Amino acid sequence: MAARNYLKTTLLLAGLSGLLLLIGRLLGGRSGLTVALVLAVALNAGSYFFSDKLALAASGARPVSQAEAPWLYAIVADLASRMGIPMPRLYLSPSPQPNAFATGRNPRHAAVAVTQGILSVLDERELRAVLAHELSHVANRDILIASVAATIATAITYVAQLGFLLGGSDDEDAPNPVAALLLLVLAPIAATIIQLAVSRSREFGADATGAEYSRDPVALASALRKIDAYARRTPPATRNPSTAPLFIINPFRDGVAGFARLFSTHPPTEERIRRLRALAGLR
Repeated sequence: MAARNYLKTTLLLAGLSGLLLLIGRLLGGRSGLTVALVLAVALNAGSYFFSDKLALAASGARPVSQAEAPWLYAIVADLASRMGIPMPRLYLSPSPQPNAFATGRNPRHAAVAVTQGILSVLDERELRAVLAHELSHVANRDILIASVAATIATAITYVAQLGFLLGGSDDEDAPNPVAALLLLVLAPIAATIIQLAVSRSREFGADATGAEYSRDPVALASALRKIDAYARRTPPATRNPSTAPLFIINPFRDGVAGFARLFSTHPPTEERIRRLRALAGLR
């Protein structure tokens, strides 16, 4: 299952890259494509290098010392050792919403945060499974993958905007204005859909890897059910919606369904639970 998730992520990133190149080809502006890509890289580089600080600040999390929570340290240290990654920094958010997230540009600069709510709601087995999920994001370098997807999606938006502006010029090489208008509207939507599909794929991947290292897929399924239920009736665990994809359950979750799922940062919780139970040989 993990290999299938990696393949899906690779294909989605390839599709996103192909969409960027196709739009550049249709608009006929190699220089414009280059400029857009450079701007996208510059904009998203800041997010990549400072994602941990942004997410921790938005959640109000503070560092937790080993003396304050030796049992929490022991769980994370054991899981990190199993995964072959350095011990991440640990943080605690005062939010009553049970949730958790991992961030950091690579395993050497990683941080894992849990909310006060999750410590109150989950038992030790469930919490261990959640922490295994979050450390899987670190081990799988999902922050890097998300940053690459965001960079390409941003570049697509810029190229579409550039094409629209050129479409109104008198330059004989300018793109057709109708085509440019369609690209302005449709290209960013398509890029967003693919980018969010990458995010959902990585959640499935972290579920599978977390279940493998915690050796308890049923506990992770139980934790997801509890967190999802509380997320609907407690204040979000972050003040910044842009950090929502980092959390194990979308803090702003509202039970989207149908076509709206294409614009969801996370897969449906019931589907995640079904897959985890299947890993345990349950229906």
